Amino acid sequence: MKALDAIIQNLNEVRRRSLIIWDSIPEEYFDWKPDPEAMSIQEMIRHVLDSEHYYHLALLNKGSLTSYESPYETRAFTTLKEELHFSESYRDAFMSTVKSFADEDLTEIQIDRCDVGYIRSLGDMLMRIAYHEAVHSGQLLDYLRSAGVKRPKIWD
Repeated sequence: MKALDAIIQNLNEVRRRSLIIWDSIPEEYFDWKPDPEAMSIQEMIRHVLDSEHYYHLALLNKGSLTSYESPYETRAFTTLKEELHFSESYRDAFMSTVKSFADEDLTEIQIDRCDVGYIRSLGDMLMRIAYHEAVHSGQLLDYLRSAGVKRPKIWD
């Protein structure tokens, strides 16, 4: 398996497991959060989706954006199904861009995020994007445990 194929598989697998978690959350818990400083469940889902869009634009820019207008910012979160439907075109565009890279791009292209403390290769950045979503998936599982909500089995 080529490196890019493994990265694509990882991105898809992380999203598949996120969807299992998100789909398992009872709607009445979307505003739940463990403490006043934390993101709510719906804010965290929105954060993951919006971050992926930001990261996509940063990849195209080969670095952090000087300004970012989130397509989510003025949108009210209604239902998870509607949120995911709205996000489909952004996910498709992101994955299309990822699939357009060649294996040599993974080491040759540098993504400059000096504003947040690093410059990394494209391959490293793609793995960070998947890791970001995976971390939030783990947080949501902890939220569900803390709220006393049954957690889905994501390890199949």
